Amino acid sequence: MVGAAVRLLSGLWRSSHPGPTLVVTALAAALAIASGVSSGRVGLLAAAVFAGQLSVGISNDALDADRDRAVGRTDKPIACGDISVRSAWIGTATMLIAALVLSAPLGVGLLLAHAAFIASAWSYNLGLKATWLSILPYLFSFGLFPSLATLAAAEPQFAAPWAWLAGAALGAALHLTNVLPDLDDDARTGIRGLPHRLGGRISASCAAATVITGGLAVTLGPTQGSVAQAPVVAWLFFGVVVSVAVVTLGMVRAGRSGRVLFRLVMLAAFVLAAQLVASGGSLTG
Repeated sequence: MVGAAVRLLSGLWRSSHPGPTLVVTALAAALAIASGVSSGRVGLLAAAVFAGQLSVGISNDALDADRDRAVGRTDKPIACGDISVRSAWIGTATMLIAALVLSAPLGVGLLLAHAAFIASAWSYNLGLKATWLSILPYLFSFGLFPSLATLAAAEPQFAAPWAWLAGAALGAALHLTNVLPDLDDDARTGIRGLPHRLGGRISASCAAATVITGGLAVTLGPTQGSVAQAPVVAWLFFGVVVSVAVVTLGMVRAGRSGRVLFRLVMLAAFVLAAQLVASGGSLTG
């Protein structure tokens, strides 16, 4: 009995896209801490975001089980039969309810914003991923993402417009980059989102441009566009983002594709996320 429970939990965890789940959860907590949110509320927010991301990740694998079997994905527990689709959906529903229950004590604004964030991510899983509109859930969810931190505060408010822009730029870069290693497998199973239609090299170039846009928003946004007032650390972060993006564009021109570009743009995206956290105290202004 215990062994079966352990195998079930292990399968659900491996189906949840653990890496992105942990990164998004950590980023939400880091933004909240940087915004001055109390430790108790940060803990609740992190738990709520973690549960929400589990529901998104597990539902994605449950919906994709047939496609994953078709391309021989041995790393997918549902496709391999390690756990059943029914168990996956029970886990998904449980985590979705937990995410909303944990969000409620933080206020109506945070509850509604988190529900919208999850619904947007689910819309991707439920069909938008196979259309040219596939980028929209990423633009909306990550644009809203900085506001999860500011709405979790004792005096809740939405993040400033520049933070929305930076978040949306981060989301666009992640979407355009995340599919690069799987373009061929996706094409075989009928998934033709925006990056598939653009192709790997154009997607990587667009992703590089979006992280530069996001970095500029985080650098100049808190100072209302004043170059002179932007702190040195902000320019240092921006310089790293631009440097990685320029290297990416050079690799595209040289004909490189796939995982090399994936790693480069992901590096730029992580630096942008770190810059956003470093500016957390200014998210509402």
